[in-house]
Amino acid sequence: MKIPRSLSNLIESFQKLPGIGPKTAQRLAFYLLHVPQEDLDSFSEALSNLKKNTIICSTCKNVSEVNPCPICSDTNRDLSKILIVEQPLDVLAIERTGRYNGLYHVLHGAINPLENIGPDEIFIEQLLDRVKERDGGRVEVKTKEIIIATNPTMEGDATAMYLSKKLKVKSQKLKVTRLGMGIPTGADLEYADEVTLREALAGRREM
Repeated sequence: MKIPRSLSNLIESFQKLPGIGPKTAQRLAFYLLHVPQEDLDSFSEALSNLKKNTIICSTCKNVSEVNPCPICSDTNRDLSKILIVEQPLDVLAIERTGRYNGLYHVLHGAINPLENIGPDEIFIEQLLDRVKERDGGRVEVKTKEIIIATNPTMEGDATAMYLSKKLKVKSQKLKVTRLGMGIPTGADLEYADEVTLREALAGRREM
């Protein structure tokens, strides 16, 4: 059976998404054949506007509609703490716990030599620029604690060790901590429940 070109193109597009294999891509494409045209148009418009209407916050590198993002602009946040995560989804996971009120920094990845991802390929240098010391009489909040919340994987651990060394060179007075027990090794933050994340935040350890 020869599949129509428009359908095969859609199947190929779905296969490019993470976690979508050939059979799942086919099921999704054939399912959309039965969806009303107005719903398809709405879906298409949402995809089209995805990158047009979002930006990367110049401060924390989180995805937002405005720059700086609402978290960086919130004057009620604790400006002395920065929590480092790998992906924007991790920010949502931490925020759901309701137990953290500091700032964030999104790396958009982790150090992974096998994938040719080094420190220069993720937002590490931008983080180091954010760690400021009090400069004379200038009114500037000093970063007192960096909480490293990279995923408990080989890549996440390697990134955490690299960050810890770099940050301690930047400032000997800076407290660098890592999320404590509660998140199983090999797991991603976005899949952790709120109780697990609360325990991890409360049990973070100094590096």
